[in-house]
Amino acid sequence: MLLGLQLAVAIALSLVDSYRRRGKKPKPFPVSPPETVPVGAGLITTYTFGRDLYDDMLAAIDGAKKQILFETYIWKGDEIGWKFKSALAAAAARGVDVHCIYDGFANVVVSPAFKRFPASLKVMRYPIWNAGLRFWDLRRYGRNHRKMLVVDEEVAFLGGYNIGSAYATEWRDTHVRITGPGVWDMKRAFADFWNLNRRRRLTRSERPLLLETASDWDPQIRIHRNIPRQWNFPIRSMYLEAINRSSRNVWLTTAYFLPDQDFVDALADAARRGVDVRILLPLKSNHIVADWISRGYYGQLLAAGVRILRFKDAMVHAKTATIDGSWATVGTANIDRLSLQGNYEINLEVIDPDFAAVMEKVFRTDETNCLELTLDEWQARDLNRKFTESFLAPLRPLL
Repeated sequence: MLLGLQLAVAIALSLVDSYRRRGKKPKPFPVSPPETVPVGAGLITTYTFGRDLYDDMLAAIDGAKKQILFETYIWKGDEIGWKFKSALAAAAARGVDVHCIYDGFANVVVSPAFKRFPASLKVMRYPIWNAGLRFWDLRRYGRNHRKMLVVDEEVAFLGGYNIGSAYATEWRDTHVRITGPGVWDMKRAFADFWNLNRRRRLTRSERPLLLETASDWDPQIRIHRNIPRQWNFPIRSMYLEAINRSSRNVWLTTAYFLPDQDFVDALADAARRGVDVRILLPLKSNHIVADWISRGYYGQLLAAGVRILRFKDAMVHAKTATIDGSWATVGTANIDRLSLQGNYEINLEVIDPDFAAVMEKVFRTDETNCLELTLDEWQARDLNRKFTESFLAPLRPLL
């Protein structure tokens, strides 16, 4: 009964927040222009503004000659969504092999008309319910939260941006464009997901996507993939290892902050040993319940010396971190249980001082639009807020 009441409160908060947001537009926020640095045998370009990213993604699709692998969590049926759909269809019409994946649950409110694709496109809708009759199998409950594009084995895009008009100008997110050996790892990530989920019980199964062997490795770049079906979640381990090795700074940006206690302890321990630990997250995200629940961690983090920076006037949706001027990650995984121990996710890990410098520059730019939460301010919050945070705390394992 208590759990039902907690869920009811969470739903009520979400409905009230949705009503309050109607018609409101985010304010302008500072962004960093696209910046390219060489890493290993390739290049990495960092994007912090959706319109810049979409222009380059569409240009890559328009220039494709052999193959396009496109995957997104949300694919809105708006102006930007139609631009991508039209560009992919045009590529297929000129003979390019085009594969697309989108998540059924994330797009349940998108018009069915938009989700009707030309036969020339090979499209996989990751099902809303993937467990079938095996409802007890927790490995089959993860959503496909990945966002990536691979073109002709020459260029790949990866990061937090979904596809939609609002994300082009109203959300602060981070994506990267890579060239070099890392592109093949991205292609393999797409193909492995496609082949793992291509079979259907009631409709025709998709044809397998075949791969050749990679020609070389790049020791400075690694692609990490969470694969719930295989109970494989390396992104959390990647973060914990890097945080535990930190000696100078840990600057982390996340849209939703709902970690497990081990993750919180790693950040607090780093701060106690003198590491400059900063967490940048939205002042108000698009999921108010996640905001309320995440606040339960603030007290112990602030007491340990962690700085909490809240991005104002717009939704920051980036999933990035940079550590000690040499390590950085950009990807699709938030710092929450769904991303780190539940969903299909993909993150790029880069060990390179030039790329880390770019990520530090991006972080400093975002800081200029933040309000810092102090320990005194946190301890002085009213009883109503303290009660709501405590009441909703048991929902943490669900998020």
